[in-house]
Amino acid sequence: MVDYALARENMIESQVRPNGITDRALIDAMALIPREMFVPEAMKSLAYMDEDVPLSTDVDGRKRFLIEPMAFARLVQAAAIKPDDVVLDVGCGAGYSTAVLSKLAQLVIGVEGNEAMVAEANDNLLKLVINNTAVVHTSPRDGHKAEAPYSVIIINGRVGEVPAGLLEQLAEGGRLVAVVGDRETAQAMVYSKSGGIVASRYAFDASIPLLPGFEKTSPGFVF
Repeated sequence: MVDYALARENMIESQVRPNGITDRALIDAMALIPREMFVPEAMKSLAYMDEDVPLSTDVDGRKRFLIEPMAFARLVQAAAIKPDDVVLDVGCGAGYSTAVLSKLAQLVIGVEGNEAMVAEANDNLLKLVINNTAVVHTSPRDGHKAEAPYSVIIINGRVGEVPAGLLEQLAEGGRLVAVVGDRETAQAMVYSKSGGIVASRYAFDASIPLLPGFEKTSPGFVF
């Protein structure tokens, strides 16, 4: 039988801390949230490995993953989330990222295109008695304008481009973090809005799976 508490501790000590994660609140959140709860039964023993964990395959054969702990932690740390922030969690899957973010922000809105995953995510969050979140069934590319603007937007997967519509949902002073690129190894970028203008900066390199629906369809965000 897998000792998940020990696996979680090992994840923190071998994957999170050694890779430059110093945000105490983030480390505490990842040490608290049971990652195994958010993956299929057959994958639970692999929930804490240093790899992306398969979640499902849609009718078009597109695969979904829970991204590896190290890449997720680095993305969240780059977003510099504050306790009074409102966060949009894009492509939240079964809700793991939403659960972690709930410990850092005032409110987290998850958006997910897979209806079964939406139900699973809300059920998981209810079981963990997390009350400052909501997961909505909608196209992740569209975000969720009803609760915009957002202090922080996090995209759970590599994207060919960042949709302009998501950047428009950033609040003044807001940050969007995403791994952007057409190849397996791509660049994690931080987009910041100031004076109504969005600028970007490189954060680190990452290799995570493409989030379905975010294939590059246009020149994308242009300065």
